[in-house]
Amino acid sequence: MASLLSVRGLEKHYGKVTAVAGVSFELQAGTCFGLLGPNGAGKTSTLEMMEGILKPSKGEILFRGEPIDRRYSQHIGIQFQHTALPDTLTVKESLQLFQKLYPRGLPLEEIIEACALQDYINRDSRKLSGGQRQRLLLGIALINDPDILFLDEPTTGLDPQSRHNFWSLIREIKKRGKTIVLTTHYMEEAEQLCDEIAIMDQGRIIVQDTPQNLLQEHFDGVLIRLPSASGLADIPGLPFAVTAGAETVEFVTANVEAAIAQLTRLHVSLEGLTVATPNLENLFLKLTGHSLRN
Repeated sequence: MASLLSVRGLEKHYGKVTAVAGVSFELQAGTCFGLLGPNGAGKTSTLEMMEGILKPSKGEILFRGEPIDRRYSQHIGIQFQHTALPDTLTVKESLQLFQKLYPRGLPLEEIIEACALQDYINRDSRKLSGGQRQRLLLGIALINDPDILFLDEPTTGLDPQSRHNFWSLIREIKKRGKTIVLTTHYMEEAEQLCDEIAIMDQGRIIVQDTPQNLLQEHFDGVLIRLPSASGLADIPGLPFAVTAGAETVEFVTANVEAAIAQLTRLHVSLEGLTVATPNLENLFLKLTGHSLRN
C-alpha cells in the first residue's frame, strides 16, 4: 500500500543546535499516527515541517509520492495548540469566515454535525467553555475537507469529561476516512486514538509501532508499584530492574507471588503496593527515564 505521507531523513538545525536528527516514517491513509515526546525532543519541529510551516534543513516530505509544495496546504487541516479567534463573532460566523479562505470544503452543516456544534452555533466564541472552543477549532481545521488532520495537543487543559467527549469526535471523524497526526501529553489519549505511535527523544525516533506491539515487546508480565518511601530503589542486587518515578518505584514481573515473597524477605514495606497492566506511560518512562508530562 502506497503511503499518503512519507517523511524521509528529516533534519532541522537551529545554528549549532540539532532539533531533529534524521527522522523517517510513513503515514498510511485512514490511520491515526501519534508523535510523542517530552519537551525538547524535536516533535514540535517535526510536526511543523510536516505541516509545511518549517523548511527542513535536510531530508524530504512526500505527499502522495510528490514533494510537498504550495498546493499541499489545501489538503491539510491544523488544530494548533493555541489559536486566537476573531472577537465578537459567533461560532457560525467564525466557521463562515474560515470557509471563505479555501476554494473547496465541507458543507457548513456537515462540519456542525461532525463537531457537535449545534447547541451553541449562535454563541459568541468568547463565551465558549474549553471543550466547546476545542470543538470549534476542530471544525475550523476540517473546513477545507483535508486529507490529513494535524492535532497539536488538542485536549490540553480540558477536564476529563470534555477530553473523553473530544475523543469520541475524533473517532467519528476518523470513520469518515480522515488521516490524523496527533501530538499529546496524555498517554491514555494516544492509547485510545492511535493506530501507530512514534516516541521521540533527543531529536530521534527511538521506537515506532502499534501501541499493542510496543507493550508486548517491552513488557513481559504485570507492573508492581510501590511508594518511593518503601526504599526499594536503594536496595542493591535486585533480581528485577526497578524504575524510579517522582513518587513511586516500579518493576515488571511475570510471577507476582514470587516477587512479593522476595520483597518480604528483603523487609520492604508492602504498604501502598499496587499491581497493574503496563501502559504507554510506563513504556515512555522506561525508554526515556521520565514522564511524558514532565
